[in-house]
Amino acid sequence: MALFRCNKCGHLREVQNDYIGKSVKCPKCKEVAPIHDTVTFIKNVIEKYRSKNLELQQLRQELSNAEIPELEVVEEVSLEAIDIYNTSALTQQDQFIDIVNWFKKKQILVEANKNALDTTGFFDEVALDLGNHYDLLREVTDKIKRIQGKGYTNVKLTLASKSQKEIKAITSFCQQLYEYSFVAKYFYHKKDKIIRLTLQISPAIKNFFMGEWMEWFVFMKLLESFRDKQLATSCLRNLLVTFPNEDSHELDVLFLVNNSIPICVECKTGEFRQDIEKYSKLRKRLKIDKTQFLLCVVGLSQEQTQGLTAMYDVTFVNERTFLQHVETLL
Repeated sequence: MALFRCNKCGHLREVQNDYIGKSVKCPKCKEVAPIHDTVTFIKNVIEKYRSKNLELQQLRQELSNAEIPELEVVEEVSLEAIDIYNTSALTQQDQFIDIVNWFKKKQILVEANKNALDTTGFFDEVALDLGNHYDLLREVTDKIKRIQGKGYTNVKLTLASKSQKEIKAITSFCQQLYEYSFVAKYFYHKKDKIIRLTLQISPAIKNFFMGEWMEWFVFMKLLESFRDKQLATSCLRNLLVTFPNEDSHELDVLFLVNNSIPICVECKTGEFRQDIEKYSKLRKRLKIDKTQFLLCVVGLSQEQTQGLTAMYDVTFVNERTFLQHVETLL
């Protein structure tokens, strides 16, 4: 017997040997296909099967001999295990995913700013030096901020009325600004006790002196505290939160301690009074307790922080008291 197989629909049937070598229409789909000798057709099928089977065996052998790279395991970021002053580990999503999920439960979306978590630069070092000695160094940064605001780049600091200890601290800070390239030029005329600085025009440096240094200072001091206390924490800086109605707001500093205690800090180095009501409403929308939503205003007196806290729906602190307040929450 001969064999008919349609190449289009797969219809298969036996026919008389008289039709071998002829082409006929498929009774099902009307596609024209040739009539095969049955034995020859089966031999061809078996040969193709053997060829494909051999190819499959070779591929399996190659795969078994191949080196399969190990999957990268991302471990939870431990503050005790990293150098918090020089690391990009805080930019890993696993580090701040708890914050994202915490807000998600409130139907609030979070957009992380990973650049604001990278401490491999020198912003954190200068901010810590400035914040830890603000009463002395504020004269330097206030002058830089003023000159920047006018669009100039040359700063002159007169230290004749300062003590030797103060002069040493101020010149050391300015030298640090130069070494870290926060200023383009630094010169101290020892005889006249005058410092001359040439400012950088980089937007990142200008923003730092305009107030971003305070965000870095608060962020790093809280990191230090939580590391020393060995507390599990997630953190973000300059995060963008978007509410269900698509309103968006940027938050300066946010920590989530033990996956349950949110600590939000808004930082101000200048005028803040016009923003009090805005922050009060924002705190309520975020559903964060008043004691955990801080407005940290540089230079505010202790009396002012207590009075304003009693008057408004946010907690007022300054550069000296914010850390102590946070520690009482824990």
